[in-house]
Amino acid sequence: MPDDLTLLSRRTLMLAGGATLAAVGGAQGASPPQAAVKPAPVDTGRVENGRVTFPNWRGPSDRPAAPPPAPLPPERRVGFAVVGLGRLSLEEILPAFGQTKKAKLVALLSGSPDKAKLVAAQYGVKPEAVHGYDGFAALARNPEVQAVYIVTPNGLHRDHVLAAAGAGKHVLCEKPMANSAAEARAMIDACATAGVKLMIAYRCQYETHNREVTRLVRGGQYGKPKLIEAVNTQTMSLPEQWRLRRDLAGGGALPDIGLYCLNGVRALLGEEPVAVQAQIRSPEDPLYREVEETVAFTLRFPSGALAQCNTSYGAHETRRLAVQAEGGAITLENAFAYEGQRLILNHREGRSEAREERALPVHNQFALEIDHMATCILEDRSPRTPGEEGLQDQILMEAIYEAARTGGTVALKPPERTLQKGPLDLTRGPAPEDAG
Repeated sequence: MPDDLTLLSRRTLMLAGGATLAAVGGAQGASPPQAAVKPAPVDTGRVENGRVTFPNWRGPSDRPAAPPPAPLPPERRVGFAVVGLGRLSLEEILPAFGQTKKAKLVALLSGSPDKAKLVAAQYGVKPEAVHGYDGFAALARNPEVQAVYIVTPNGLHRDHVLAAAGAGKHVLCEKPMANSAAEARAMIDACATAGVKLMIAYRCQYETHNREVTRLVRGGQYGKPKLIEAVNTQTMSLPEQWRLRRDLAGGGALPDIGLYCLNGVRALLGEEPVAVQAQIRSPEDPLYREVEETVAFTLRFPSGALAQCNTSYGAHETRRLAVQAEGGAITLENAFAYEGQRLILNHREGRSEAREERALPVHNQFALEIDHMATCILEDRSPRTPGEEGLQDQILMEAIYEAARTGGTVALKPPERTLQKGPLDLTRGPAPEDAG
């Protein structure tokens, strides 16, 4: 066992050696402490107009990176109550609040108390902000709630929108707006009387790829559009689901998924159709005792463009939008899907046929539409897809059913409620802000 003198000698030797190594390292020019290294401005960025920006660091052959998100602080975001906790809310809408920049989830209304309690805990909603469908009076007393997102079956939209407007809250309502044009008119009038905004959740009008198709068509890059094909199909089962009940759904494939075709071609062109022809077919199947399975309809527009729209509950899932123009063709695969959009352009290039797939930034469609509603509230703007847009689609769907019933051509009148003076986008508000 070493004595105290030996231990002291060893400790002295180690300290001396450490000091010698430090001196040698300094003599050889060791790196300065990390805190003394100052990053270049290209890496630190700078603050401009309330957000952090960076110069483009990529070479000219690569597309620039998107700017970093600039979310509002939580206390400045618009508080939303979501009404209805079915598949769409739980699978898409509630998760989308995690990607919004101007909105936050603050309340829930549901007809299933146990489910609402569980979901509220998952998303940090206060227990006192969870209500049944009779909870609109409580929403009226909650200053954190500025807007209500209606995600209940179509046949309940009118009553829930009227209740939200009566509570003094702005309203974002899922499509289709209602079960009839009469209901849609009542919803618009109620929101106008209450002095609140009404927006219909046409998510595709905010989605990046659909907006790019609209830009290409309206910009005339390939000349006038002649033929448009819109297809939205899927298969159904379980006859007890609400989409197969006329009182709750208002119809079958047409108002549920065919509406994407109808609204899509209207938004694409900015025009309103002047005539429609249609056919409806349904098999002998218990699923279709109350609603239709398959609808095909053709819309004629003032510019001469014809749009063929096909929708079905009995065909393999296809969600495509295609435009044949004078000088090229535009195809958007998965146009009406929640994700997976592919934009393909065909055109002449010299003596060759060029095929280009255009890659665009991907953003959550539900987050985009929710943030647009929040922007309209914060800046007192009219939504891009207000109640008038939903009403026009209700009127047109009633004309499609009439054309199918009679087998003839139904002439269409201009929209009964318009927001613009020009020839385009008569039932729409200003263009939405760019995603980024």
